[in-house]
Amino acid sequence: MNPLPIHQSGSTRPHVATQEHPLAQVLLIAVAMLFAAVFLLLPLLNVFSQAFSAGWRHYAREVTSPDTVAAIRLTLLVAVIAVPLNTVFGLLAAWTIARFEFRGKALILTLIDMPFAISPVVSGLMLVLLFGTQGVLGGWLQERGWKVVFAPPGMVLATMLVTLPFVARELIPAMQAQGSEQEQAALTLGASGWQTFWRVTLPSVKWGLLYGVILCNARAMGEFGAVSVVSGHITGETDTLPLRVDKLYHEFDPAAPFAVASLLTLLALVTLALKTWLEWREDRDLKRTLAPDEPIAGESRTIGGGEVPPA
Repeated sequence: MNPLPIHQSGSTRPHVATQEHPLAQVLLIAVAMLFAAVFLLLPLLNVFSQAFSAGWRHYAREVTSPDTVAAIRLTLLVAVIAVPLNTVFGLLAAWTIARFEFRGKALILTLIDMPFAISPVVSGLMLVLLFGTQGVLGGWLQERGWKVVFAPPGMVLATMLVTLPFVARELIPAMQAQGSEQEQAALTLGASGWQTFWRVTLPSVKWGLLYGVILCNARAMGEFGAVSVVSGHITGETDTLPLRVDKLYHEFDPAAPFAVASLLTLLALVTLALKTWLEWREDRDLKRTLAPDEPIAGESRTIGGGEVPPA
């Protein structure tokens, strides 16, 4: 049986459903570049320009002052505690939602997304009402010597609450798209549940996990609203880097807040670089999986015993 005839035009070029006029393409690109320059690049350059406006010595004195060093230490401490806990929660939540059907599944998804919808300030007030001196649990905890609000534990809880969705929301679609066939095959071949998780499930979602952890860490270190409500603003004790920037901004030294803010800006740039690198690695692995024999730009191949230079 002969195949149906296919209409061919005189041109060998593939049919394009829509094609923008070159002038429209240039205009769209110019608008995008202008927007990025005005709202992203210029403020970024202004931060570093203002940070060094009083000279290198003033910059070094501000970023190495005892109060700033204490803020850096507390920021790292909060992130080191909050990010791993949210990573564990994200893995468990994604595993449960992607692999099981049960009543209340939609409710769990709604609760995970709630920090995106609620203002961080409101989240901080919720913790104050719960763990404050007059709160539901605050008095009982303080009687036993446990201070939560206006102390680092409350700041950790506020950071965890605000950054709760990041890892889970990156892993849930990845696990749902992956399916459970490989895990079922591993279990059929005699692997335990723990071995299946470590050798099958986790490697298949590793890029999504790392991406979620990076975003969670960036938000944890830069959180202001919820942490500001529960911190108490005690200089040298409960000030994180964002709180330190806000405090210096009101002390009539225009260069000092920008000097500390430059540290947060460098953190954002490092986060962006890691995000771009992870996306490149994920795209490269996907291309390698879909077309293992196709050359990948930037990599050399070995054919017939000889090495072919990268494309």
